Amino acid sequence: MKTYIGIDLGTSSVKVLLVGEEGHVLNTVSETYPVSYPHPGWSEQSPELWMEAVDKAVIRLLKGRNRDQENVCGIGFGGQMHGLVVLDKEDKVIRPCILWNDGRTEEETKYLNEVIGKDKLSEWTANIAFAGFTAPKILWMKKNEPENFAKIDKIMLPKDYIAYRLTGTFCTDYSDASGFLLLDVKNKRYSKEMLDICGITEAQLPKLFESYEVVGTVNKEWATRWGIKENVVVVAGAGDNAAAAIGTGTVKEGDCNISLGTSGTVFISSDKFSVDKNNSLHSFDHANGKYHLMGCILSAASCNAWWMDVLETKDFAREQEGLMEKIGDNSLFFLPYLMGERSPHNDVNAKGAFIGIRPTTSRFDMTLAVMEGVAFALRDCIEIARANGVVITSTKICGGGAKSPLWRKIIANVCGVTVNVPTIEEGPSYGGALLAMVGDKRYSSVDEVVDAVIRTRTSVEPDPELVAKYNNKYETFRVLYPALKDVYKLI
Repeated sequence: MKTYIGIDLGTSSVKVLLVGEEGHVLNTVSETYPVSYPHPGWSEQSPELWMEAVDKAVIRLLKGRNRDQENVCGIGFGGQMHGLVVLDKEDKVIRPCILWNDGRTEEETKYLNEVIGKDKLSEWTANIAFAGFTAPKILWMKKNEPENFAKIDKIMLPKDYIAYRLTGTFCTDYSDASGFLLLDVKNKRYSKEMLDICGITEAQLPKLFESYEVVGTVNKEWATRWGIKENVVVVAGAGDNAAAAIGTGTVKEGDCNISLGTSGTVFISSDKFSVDKNNSLHSFDHANGKYHLMGCILSAASCNAWWMDVLETKDFAREQEGLMEKIGDNSLFFLPYLMGERSPHNDVNAKGAFIGIRPTTSRFDMTLAVMEGVAFALRDCIEIARANGVVITSTKICGGGAKSPLWRKIIANVCGVTVNVPTIEEGPSYGGALLAMVGDKRYSSVDEVVDAVIRTRTSVEPDPELVAKYNNKYETFRVLYPALKDVYKLI
């Protein structure tokens, strides 16, 4: 039996999956690594830590599984998007990666959107500038670290650093490259106008591939170290949300997936290229060779993790006990903008807030408010899609937060959609493995492998009474950010 490895390079950990050729998960291993916050609003990470973690995870993944180890035929990736990884001519990392949730580029983002202009950016790349995107980070580096900028030989995204180390191929895929703000998403080529604005050349950027295309094979060093064959194919992989969409079977026109990871996303698959008229949603290429619209909130499950840290507990389930009965009746609101916000507000100054605290407010009210606040922020993205004519009546769901039955029920009723939980809830790592199967020709296409292996385990239907309650609460939630927008600039 052939086996495949899926690697999900996340913000705080790497998850590595071993998957059989029929789609069943044989083993899963995670390794953590730290995030550095050198200044308020900054977020960085060392790419060398990623490779060390991947190495440890794969060794653990295959330990004692000799037959599976011998039969590894392909490796695929999902990875955190937008991070600026820069190498010099000796292929040494020049500086720590500036991560997707880093907010230092307010000035550069404003320059791109207001001086260059949103209309031109949308024409050239199908998107406007957000602080987390890669192009503003390149401009920041050019201005603030000119000596480092002058050393740049290669610019890549986080998962592509792993692919480069494994194969020696300088590559990326279209879905991840869409978040560069350097790619002409519609025509799948780099934008000359954006390269000129950033002061870089196409030679400094990776070669573009479809996510399921083979970019090389594992080199002798890693094959020997991991005990696998040298002819194991490596595919380009995808940005984490596109990989998660593959892993949940979100590939057909109008299919929706909500990801509740460190960040939160609403991912809508599309057969045709389109652009949100207000550019509040991202218009990106999909890992299946087509397109998607995506809304991204910068803090999702990370809000709950933060709140559990405040409460000094790791017992997430205990903190949620009894809250199912309180759904829809909580009078407390939480704004989940711990790292600023992307969709739809595009505001690096936005901050988290509890609103409506009274003497009777309990920790359980606050826990519920945190979960509801994330759901309301996701609904913001869904409402933008609906305003663009997209009909959303159901969604897949994945990510760490999706393991909570309470959160799934909240999302179903806040958003008024059926929430379908896949049988296998591994998201990006599973999607990476499925892409590797296509690259290895085990399946002829992404659609074929999805049809063959993706199933729904359970569904949560919205309750009309709760939907009505949450519709009323959402109308209040919508006015809170505008009311605080100017205040955020003062604190």
